[in-house]
Amino acid sequence: MSKITQYTCSLLLLLAACTGSQDKKADSAADSTTSKKNEQPASMKTILFFGNSLTAGYGLEPEEAFPALIQDKIDSLHLPYKVINAGNSGETTAGGKNRIDWLLKQKVDVFVLELGANDGLRGIPVSETTANLQSIVDQVKAKYPDVKMVMTGMQVPPNMGSKYASEFSQVFKEIADKNDMAYVPFLLNKVGGVAKLNQSDGIHPTAEGQMILAENVWEILKDIL
Repeated sequence: MSKITQYTCSLLLLLAACTGSQDKKADSAADSTTSKKNEQPASMKTILFFGNSLTAGYGLEPEEAFPALIQDKIDSLHLPYKVINAGNSGETTAGGKNRIDWLLKQKVDVFVLELGANDGLRGIPVSETTANLQSIVDQVKAKYPDVKMVMTGMQVPPNMGSKYASEFSQVFKEIADKNDMAYVPFLLNKVGGVAKLNQSDGIHPTAEGQMILAENVWEILKDIL
């Protein structure tokens, strides 16, 4: 089994274990990110990052999570966008489907979706994961028809069954294509399986690892902005 496969398997196990026990530091990410500026110009647009512990920045300070690092990049370029980190440790696509409506009370101009890993661990039917992700996308588009959207992909280990693993990994690209979403093939590219870029649990990225996650997302997001 490759390091990436081992990492993916371990990632899924730990993400599931995070359910119901959100990291307090990660939970405050949205407030920390959005409080950088007390006042926002009327023309300021919003980027909503919607995901699990990877987005939340589990085990790190809020400002070390990749959405906050992207905010730093945006600020350095003087672009009129503010980032909201809506990462929730242990989130499944079903949980995300039920949570998204509340978050849409605030205007969203760019939506970045990072969910699905916990579905894979539980062996939830791919059809159900697909339906939940599509429901999230539909809700966002219904509320904000002009929103720009980004999908990030995830994988499950082959011991879940080669057929399931293959079908699962294809879901994200299929939904991205169907909904004209920009696509980040693998959020953990260059981080998964690299010990020095992960915390002591061997799963969640360190601050340095989160910097690479930010680069992976920025490579796609910058063209949208």
